[in-house]
Amino acid sequence: MAQLVVMYKTPTDAAAFDKHYFEKHVPLAKKIRGLRKYDVSKGGVGTPFGPSAYHLVAILEFDDLAAIQAAFASAEGQAAAADVQTFATGGVELFMFDTREV
Repeated sequence: MAQLVVMYKTPTDAAAFDKHYFEKHVPLAKKIRGLRKYDVSKGGVGTPFGPSAYHLVAILEFDDLAAIQAAFASAEGQAAAADVQTFATGGVELFMFDTREV
């Protein structure tokens, strides 16, 4: 398995972010071929020491890194990536990696 972790920093308008994210972005992202699982954080994103600079974390699961790269290259992936620019006013960080159970 491989994961794409998307970390959204605190937006200028959290309510507008949430509305757009769940009503428009999630349906777009769920159309991406190869997506196996899509989880998002619930409630505030914190650290062991208190609050963080992040508003929401999304974890998308694919078969492997090649599937993530194919997802970004697809029309659906490009539409979802372009949409991020319309609502992620605080900025966003993306990480992708293969996983293994230990």
